Amino acid sequence: ADALDEPSGLLCAGMDLSAPRLIEAYEAGIFPWYSEGQPVLWWSPDPRMVLFCDEFRFHRSLKKRSRVLMRDKAWSLRLNQDFPAVMRACAAPRPGQDGTWITEPMIEAYSQLHLSGRAQSIEVRHGDNLMAGLYGVSIGRMFFGESMFHRVRDASKLALVALCNRLHDEGFGLIDCQMHTTHLESLGARTVSRA
Repeated sequence: ADALDEPSGLLCAGMDLSAPRLIEAYEAGIFPWYSEGQPVLWWSPDPRMVLFCDEFRFHRSLKKRSRVLMRDKAWSLRLNQDFPAVMRACAAPRPGQDGTWITEPMIEAYSQLHLSGRAQSIEVRHGDNLMAGLYGVSIGRMFFGESMFHRVRDASKLALVALCNRLHDEGFGLIDCQMHTTHLESLGARTVSRA
């Protein structure tokens, strides 16, 4: 690919964020990631962070925490019940984070993908309150994870467990996590070459 080595994976700038453009990009292993006030930046990093569903590390402490949470019948896991709310929660400022790439145009574009069945969300709720979740794009047998958030410790990991189980049951091999993070690495994700 013609992506830059530094910054790793930057491919090009510009173009629209329409649903057809996003699908075309994801099919080629390219995703948008940019900040407010920048042109749309398109990325294809090498190496790339992926999580094989059967390699997810469901740590003993997380199993214990999930049992504690789920004993309270007010907790529930839901699929695609409030996709825009998950995106907006993912866009909210976090400690140590300067800004967000989840801009209003991104929310609009991915909501269109969601309406077409190409983008999904998993929500963790306590009663009517959205406490954690994640969203991403699925094309063929590939799920491209975009972002996750939590308002209660470990709740977003429960969403990831649910996603891995669902994808495994549906024959998906892995989740494209796109960029390396130590958090994802601690859950079993690893880097692979772009090829």
